[in-house]
Parts: sequence; C-alpha cells; structure tokens
Amino acid sequence: MINQHQRNFKEVVEQERGNLGKRPDWLKVRLPSGENFKDVHTLMRNSKLNTVCEEARCPNIAECWNSRTATFMIMGDTCTRSCGFCNVKVGMPNELDLDEPRRVAESVEQLNLRHVVITSVNRDELLDGGAGIFAESVRLINEKMPKTTVEILIPDFKGEEHAFEILMKHPPHILNHNLETVKRLYHAVRPQAKFERSLALIQWFKNRGLRTKSGIMVGIGEKTEEVLELMQDLRNHGGDIMTIGQYLQPTKNHLPVHRYVTLEEFNLYKVEGLKMGFKAVESGPLVRSSYHADKQARDMWE
Repeated sequence: MINQHQRNFKEVVEQERGNLGKRPDWLKVRLPSGENFKDVHTLMRNSKLNTVCEEARCPNIAECWNSRTATFMIMGDTCTRSCGFCNVKVGMPNELDLDEPRRVAESVEQLNLRHVVITSVNRDELLDGGAGIFAESVRLINEKMPKTTVEILIPDFKGEEHAFEILMKHPPHILNHNLETVKRLYHAVRPQAKFERSLALIQWFKNRGLRTKSGIMVGIGEKTEEVLELMQDLRNHGGDIMTIGQYLQPTKNHLPVHRYVTLEEFNLYKVEGLKMGFKAVESGPLVRSSYHADKQARDMWE
C-alpha cells in the first residue's frame, strides 16, 4: 500500500507523462508454458517455497523456468516495507520457517542448478534482518552442491554490520543488493531505504573480497544523466555487475510508468557501463536483477 508521499508522486508522474501510448512490442512476452516450466512450478509448490519470479510477476518467468532456473524468495511472502514499485504484499510476516534453508538446498540439488539466486522479503522486525537464514541456506547449498555458484540478493538490513558479519560466515559467490532507482526518487520509490546506505553496503562487502552486483529500473521518472551518475557512484563503491530494466507497473495501486525507455537508451547504458569498468552490464527492457545471472556468474570466473 503506497503512502501519501507516494500518492503525490504518482499524481505528478501521471501529469508529466501525458499520453504514454501503447506498450512497445519489445515489452511483450509470451505466457508461461512448457514441460520444464511445469516441473519447476510443481517442485516449488511441493517444497512449499516462494519465488520472486511469481511474487514480483517477472516477465522472464517463462524463459528462466524453462531453462530450469529460478530465484528463491526466502522468509515468507510478506514484506515489512512499502516500496512503491513492488508487488510483494506488505504487512507483518509470519514466524520464521527454520527448515526453509534445507528445502531450498534440496530443491537446488533436485534441479541440478549450476547457479542459484536467493533473495528475500525485508524482515525489519528481526534482530539480524534474516541474515542467519541466508547464511544457513548458502551453507547447505555448498554442502550439497559444491560446484554450484550461489548469489544472494539481500535487503539493506538497515545498515547493521552485525548482519553483514553473519552473512560472511558462509559468504556467497556474488553479493547482490539493488539500488532500484536514482537518489532523487528514493523517498517515493523506496521510502524506508537510503541511497547512501545501500552504496555503503556494497562497498562493505567489496572490501571483504566478494564480487558485487546491483540493479535499477528505469522509466519511473529518472533522467538519463541521473542514471549515468548512479552508475558511476556504484562503480566507485565497488560494483562489479549491473542490471538495468524497464519499470512496469504491477497494479494500478503502484507507482505509474513515466515513460518507455528506448532500446537505444538501454544500449547507451551498457556501453557507458562497460567503459566505467563494470565486468558485466545487462541492460534491456525485460532485464531484471536475476536475468542471465548464471551467465554473469560464469563470465566472472572466465
């Protein structure tokens, strides 16, 4: 549920954008189907696991699930934060499921994944923000599948270093934390987050030897020069991999799309990002944080 500031921002965006026009052809995706899609869906339901692919209505769910890859979303399906772009429900989460890491690891083994991404809802009511569940999931995956690379897409844990230290007990191969949008729009898009805090988090893990990654969405009201400035800020704080995709409004109650970003602009971000020194830049309309994450991981070690 968006707050009053977000409602005001939504009204401004709708006034500024005028007639947005129809969705471009490059944003059209096919409906999920296929034998592998069904297999992954069945496994997730039988294991009582959530995926961000479903909860966030990812447009790439058909492609990813049919290649037998998925992003696990741990610690429930209810978030303690009210980001204006996100379709995950907001409220007070249920009690932690301490058996979840085991089921995640067994699912990774059953799917025989080469690379796995684990993310979560925000659990601000927990003393460690859920860092212990992340760490245990990584430990069990490493134990069962030692050749599988593990990427964790984490919340900011309110900047608490004790949570970061818990993660480093069983560090992932790639540490991902999304900036989501440019600094100017944080109050509307991520009201309980801070731009500088997220940059500091990325720098903290980079200083401890991890490969780092972050992602943003565009078309929500930012300017091109603001995106380029953010990219340089991320690079200066140790970002290795970056993803950039088009924001798509999940429901009418979420922040509206300000514009559809052109393919040329997406290409500009990729070219400029590689010039800045990023190891990989995934930039395109349907790109999401976990899109082609397996390829990015392979590239980091080749």
